[in-house]
Amino acid sequence: RHTKTAPLPTYDEVLVCTPNTEEEEVELIIRRALSSDSQNQKIYCLLSAEKLVYKVSKQLESHFFHLLQSSTVPDFRFIIFCNAKAHNSYVITAFDTYKVTIPCYSMTEIQAYLSKHLKVPCGTAPVTQAFEEPYQQNVKFVFSNQAGMGR
Repeated sequence: RHTKTAPLPTYDEVLVCTPNTEEEEVELIIRRALSSDSQNQKIYCLLSAEKLVYKVSKQLESHFFHLLQSSTVPDFRFIIFCNAKAHNSYVITAFDTYKVTIPCYSMTEIQAYLSKHLKVPCGTAPVTQAFEEPYQQNVKFVFSNQAGMGR
């Protein structure tokens, strides 16, 4: 559900998947989503799930459906984000029944939402001053041509 006031997910609600993501990490987020504590309105997310290796993808499916059968949580919130162009992804195939298309929002709408929710509180660490913009944000992406160089 799209609302302009809904908060962004917290660090414990999101797992950004890579080919190096381990089975234990995937199982942990599924357990969080399907536990009785998950009824506190958190939305658990797997991002880039198409990048999971086959073995971990199979375990994701297995853990999810096993825990779903034993869960007593009727209204859990668990979202798996995949690149729609990754046709060879096991995750996309395994969860195809649950697939939904996300409505597209304009760049302006997305920027407005993020600028509202990514503001740095007053008195926060001076590192945020490294970015000279009219508004300070908690998240900045720094890209480098060389790994680990931070430039």
